[in-house]
Amino acid sequence: MIRLRTSLVLVPLLVLAACGSGGASDTTGTAANGPHCSYPTSSTAAARKVSKPPATPDAGNPTTMVISTNDGDIPVTFEPGSAPCTVNSFISLAKQGYFDNITCTRVTTEGDYILQCGDPSGTGAGGPGYSFADELVKNDSRLQPCQNIGGQSACTYNAGTIAMANAGPNTNGSQFFLVYGNSLFPPAYTVFGHMDAAGLGVVKAIAAKGVGTPVNGPSDGTPKETVTITSVK
Repeated sequence: MIRLRTSLVLVPLLVLAACGSGGASDTTGTAANGPHCSYPTSSTAAARKVSKPPATPDAGNPTTMVISTNDGDIPVTFEPGSAPCTVNSFISLAKQGYFDNITCTRVTTEGDYILQCGDPSGTGAGGPGYSFADELVKNDSRLQPCQNIGGQSACTYNAGTIAMANAGPNTNGSQFFLVYGNSLFPPAYTVFGHMDAAGLGVVKAIAAKGVGTPVNGPSDGTPKETVTITSVK
């Protein structure tokens, strides 16, 4: 049974610190040759210098990549049909080596089950120097079932889901979370891909080692053993 931690329904998932905040991004538009993406500069300096993604996603972008870590490889499949600008940003950052040799900053082991990564500063506060809009799917079938808890919607982010961490609406940057067990969160986080069974096993093994330094209680903090993303290719 999934136990809902009310605090995570009431506040953004990225509770360790804000990620790439700096005003709302423009919503995704549709151009004749595909979606148009906007990546305005954020108020927070880039944790690692990179160029902004192209406004129009490359039709030749890969649909799969491998997040290689010191604990094993995590193959991921993107979902550009529902989150084209998010996938476009992630691939752009990966190609520029933004994710290389960075540590994952957060793991939760009770009530919700995630591993959060994507900040080169290692503080949980870093981003790429730009932000972009949420790409939320109304009544998203991937987030089922949903229920009303305390007057707020909480949906099931199923094991294997990959979604963007944020500090409120339209504050996406570079931080993302890997869901390794069905977890209840508001339908406020852009889902842009999923792990395969092998990758899910790697994340479960990481989480099984527990929390090192607690930040939001004994089951929410830094991973007990350092988790390093060596590359995303």
